[in-house]
Amino acid sequence: MTTPRILVHESVTDAQAELWFAEPVGFMPMPLNSLLAEPGSSDAEAMREAVAPLLEAAPSELARQRFIAQVALGQRMLGALCGYGTVHCSVGLHRDDIDPTGGHVLSLFTISWRDTNVAPRGVTAARTATSAAGHTHIAFEELPCGPAVLSETTLRYTAETGLPSLPLLQIHAHLPHPDCKRLAVFTVSAVAVSRREEYRALLRGIVETVRFEDPLRVAA
Repeated sequence: MTTPRILVHESVTDAQAELWFAEPVGFMPMPLNSLLAEPGSSDAEAMREAVAPLLEAAPSELARQRFIAQVALGQRMLGALCGYGTVHCSVGLHRDDIDPTGGHVLSLFTISWRDTNVAPRGVTAARTATSAAGHTHIAFEELPCGPAVLSETTLRYTAETGLPSLPLLQIHAHLPHPDCKRLAVFTVSAVAVSRREEYRALLRGIVETVRFEDPLRVAA
């Protein structure tokens, strides 16, 4: 039996970290600091250097402008997410093992912070469960990091938004922080609604690894 290989990201030693988690294979974290950096900053310069080869390799000026427009759109979308407290964002690409054609499915994994009224963690979790309007499959659970509420939503954007009209499945996990003042919201979003069970298992696997204390220090 092969032991799974675990890669420890350098962020595990970040003195400002407020939670720790393990991300499955197939997810690529988005460099929010670089993508949303202030013009003239070192992060903005690093971003410019990273995309320069792609711009130079563009087959035409039209293709180059389209690429720039797509990057700008992505920056606006990430900026909107960060405006709602998102601190982590990853894009997932996985092979669809159920579909006989062997295609791939895309997903988006985010972590956001939300302030709450000061209360015991169990109470905050219970409030989340009872106030989750429009959510389905609501479940209160005890995870290694403490109480949590798991739920689901399915959204469909109108034509006026300019976004795809395909239904968007979102699997959520609300995890109250030990400081009893906020909670972390883990969300996996995907348009592959028929893969609901698989995305439930994927998010559950992530949140079961969550810790609010440095796991390396605790282990030591």
